[in-house]
This record gives sequence, C-alpha cells and structure tokens, in this order.
Amino acid sequence: MTDTVATAPPLTVMTVNTHKGFTTFNRKFILPELRDAVRKVGADVVFLQEVLGTHEEHEKKVDRWPEAPHYEFLADSIWPQFAYGRNMVYPKGHHGNAVLSKFPISHFQNHDVSIIGPEKRGLLHCVLQVPRHAQDVHVICVHLGLAETHRQQQLDLLCQIARSEMPQDAPLIVAGDFNDWRRRAHDVLWREAGLREVFVSAYGEPAKTFPARFPLLALDRIYVRNCSVHLPMVLPRRPWSHLSDHAPLAAEIHL
Repeated sequence: MTDTVATAPPLTVMTVNTHKGFTTFNRKFILPELRDAVRKVGADVVFLQEVLGTHEEHEKKVDRWPEAPHYEFLADSIWPQFAYGRNMVYPKGHHGNAVLSKFPISHFQNHDVSIIGPEKRGLLHCVLQVPRHAQDVHVICVHLGLAETHRQQQLDLLCQIARSEMPQDAPLIVAGDFNDWRRRAHDVLWREAGLREVFVSAYGEPAKTFPARFPLLALDRIYVRNCSVHLPMVLPRRPWSHLSDHAPLAAEIHL
C-alpha cells in the first residue's frame, strides 16, 4: 500500500462560487467566460457553489443561456464526471452545489443541512476513484448559511459526516463557501473531525476572498485530512473579480 500511495500523482482542486452565472448584482450573464477561466486553471476537481440546475425564465430571456444545466455546461468535455446537489428550489428553477471531476465518481450524496427559515443549504459528498491510489478519495462541497447559529449547527453536521461516512484514514477534501467571517470553523473542524485549513497551515491565516474586487473577509476555504497540500493560492483578480463576487481558491493535493 505504501508503494501505491507514493506513486499516486498529486491532484489539483479549486473552489468557486458561481453566483448563478451572473456578475455582481446580476447585471450581466457571464457563464461562458466563467467556463473559459475555470478551464484555464485545469483543476482535476472543481467545487462549485450557487450553480444553477435550471431556470425557466432566464432560459427564455438571457442571451447565450446554455441548453444544459450550468454544472454540465461548465464540465463540458474537460470533466467527464460531475455530481449536483439541489439545495434551493423555486417556481422557476433550482440551484445548489456541484463537483466536477476528471476521475470517476463512484457515489455521491447531497445532505440537506438547511435550518429553519427560507435559506436552503447543502453538503455534497462525492467518492472519487483516483488512479494509482489504493483508497477512495472523499470530497465534500460546502455552502453554509449566513447566520452564525445556523453555521454552528451545519458545522456539527459536517463533522458527523466526516466521522461516519468514510474511513478515518481515507483522504478527505472539504471545500467551498463557509460564510465564516468570524473564523469559528477552524477549531471546530480540527477538534471534531481532524480537518485542517490549507491556507492556515501554509501561511498562518485563511485567505481573504470576499468581495472579490477588494477581499476583506475569509469566506471560502479548503480543508483536508490524511493528505498534504502544496502552494494553496487565491486566483488573481483578473479575470476572476469580474466573474464572481468570491475570489476562487486552488491548491495542489498530495495523497
């Protein structure tokens, strides 16, 4: 097993909140430009939040609106595997989290972690089969609530999933929009699930990602367990500050 792990190639991951394919304040539809930018990063696994499954009204009125769901449009021919977790449903459509993968997704499950009220949130857990690695790699795409009390409950649910749905020695990557502007998640996830944040480990503090043009808050995160990380980075403002209100994160993961 040691030899197998030693020859496993590193994989690159990125996370981005797609804002349903529109610029800030929904002024312009930019999903095609977003797809080009995601392609250029070339990540093996992409974590997406606020990605549209369907929207009947936009489909009729918005130029360049794709026929396929947004996660499938973004995956295109680059990421042959994808999973979608529908979180928010409304009369015209729905949106949620998605994972795009260059590796086979053998299983996925979307956990509804919505708390009382209109805000709907989910944790999308996918199991990946990575070549030349003996164990499955588990990934969880996260989008937590805006209220502190909701986030604390959702973090507890995330820790429960990390403890119960995968082997304790399996590689685990958790990424997404945590909305954790008070930075409360680090201690909870380390203490309860053995997860460490990659920017905190590398640079001593989480990356500031929001708002993308002049980042002040560290809302987006990448946490890992049973793997190491090389050169986590915030992707540059050009073109990303035009494509999302959150600055995307990327990192090289060594299994």
